[in-house]
Amino acid sequence: MVGFVTTGLRLRTSGREKFGKGLCTVRMSSDAMKENKMLHVVYRVGNIEATKKYYTKCFGMKVLRERDVPDDKYTNCFLGYGSERRGEHFSIELTYNYGVDKYDLGNGFKYVGISVPDVEAAVTQVNENNGKIIDDSEIPASAVAEDTDGYRFQLVPGQQRDPVSKVSYSCTNIENSIKFYETALGMTCFQSSGSLAKLGYGAEKDSTIVELVHSDKATEVGDGYGQIAISTPDVYAAADSITKSGFEVTRAPGPVPGIGTKVTAVRDPDGFKIVLVDAEDFELEFD
Repeated sequence: MVGFVTTGLRLRTSGREKFGKGLCTVRMSSDAMKENKMLHVVYRVGNIEATKKYYTKCFGMKVLRERDVPDDKYTNCFLGYGSERRGEHFSIELTYNYGVDKYDLGNGFKYVGISVPDVEAAVTQVNENNGKIIDDSEIPASAVAEDTDGYRFQLVPGQQRDPVSKVSYSCTNIENSIKFYETALGMTCFQSSGSLAKLGYGAEKDSTIVELVHSDKATEVGDGYGQIAISTPDVYAAADSITKSGFEVTRAPGPVPGIGTKVTAVRDPDGFKIVLVDAEDFELEFD
């Protein structure tokens, strides 16, 4: 099975992917956020073995690490395209809670984006491995796959070091959401229009970004989506920065009981949870 390698390819792009700065502004954020990096997205699945098989066979991902916590009755599995250390590659963290086989996915967590050399070939790979394509009407510009739990993946043509290109959410007020991600989390707004924005850390084409898509419908987070994790040098300074920017910290900074990793948390204007993880503590997970 071949993974989605993008090096050395000539890109095909859709005109609809071209946006100006629009609502992006140069907002000042604390120095505490300047070294942040995207780590992983977390969501819950009903059959972790079936999901692992789907992602490795259909998308060419690798199982990066796994942990089972019988005392708390859950299992985690991290998948992606390369090492997670120091935020080098973004990963997907699956959580299986013993005995729970179905979740309400809500309507706000839209999809994970995967950059592929050729959308048609990627669709063929999904189909040949008994995956599910729910929208192939935009080929060669994009296609949408759906996994066994109903989580969606947008396959787009592109050349990127880490093929996991974006995590996409619905938002009811795009201007307020841009302000949150810029000021509370220190992200750069790369592109925006009245209905879509792209934000992140580092270079847009060399990292996983957050994509915000305006919706007139009220956002329902559901109970399947968990959070995005972001590494930060100092969670105490990060929490202070969030508070000073006018947003509420939903988990006070400090170590997670039983694990010791220091974290803090906040929710965006539509209720999506973001956990900031101490960068050095995160590295200890690999020892």
